[in-house]
Amino acid sequence: MIKIKEAVICEGKYDKIRLSGIFDTVIITTDGFRIFKDPEKKALIRLLAERQGLVLLTDSDGAGQMIRKHLEKLVPKDRIKNLYLPEIRGKEKRKTTPSAAGLLGVEGTDNGIILEAAKRAGILSEITEAPKRKISKTDLFNLGLSGGEGSQEKRKSLLSYLKLPTVLTANSLLDVLNSLYSYDEFISEVEKWNRGSAQS
Repeated sequence: MIKIKEAVICEGKYDKIRLSGIFDTVIITTDGFRIFKDPEKKALIRLLAERQGLVLLTDSDGAGQMIRKHLEKLVPKDRIKNLYLPEIRGKEKRKTTPSAAGLLGVEGTDNGIILEAAKRAGILSEITEAPKRKISKTDLFNLGLSGGEGSQEKRKSLLSYLKLPTVLTANSLLDVLNSLYSYDEFISEVEKWNRGSAQS
């Protein structure tokens, strides 16, 4: 896998599975057109754009371009890198028929083609910084944010405090937290949240 600094925004879960084997970064799905009416996910995308920048990678068909244009209106242009895939006719293995446009989507595109497109877009860069201590599931458990009595309510309260979607799954939560915070920064935010909760 190749480490990149930007967060990747793609359309669906199968796209995310494909890209998770190529790029080492947080990957967020738009869930197709649902992004148009999802204020929490829009807020998350704006935050990721501000903190680390975005790579937009949607399908080459008309629907993919509509989603891309919608995303481009959410954040400043200088926080976006567009990764465009060539139009390749075909269908994904899991599908019985091709898409309406008859083109391969992100999930059906060869890794080499995706990497070549990433090079053209200027996305690939060397990471020279030392690996940072990551936030783990054990950390969330030890902080009372998972696996214990009242942990779901605590987690939602913390996510609300951090201005993150409160419906993130445990794995998605870890991806987002590790993308936005170092371990020490996260612990500092949890301590501030704890102090605020104690005072209210």
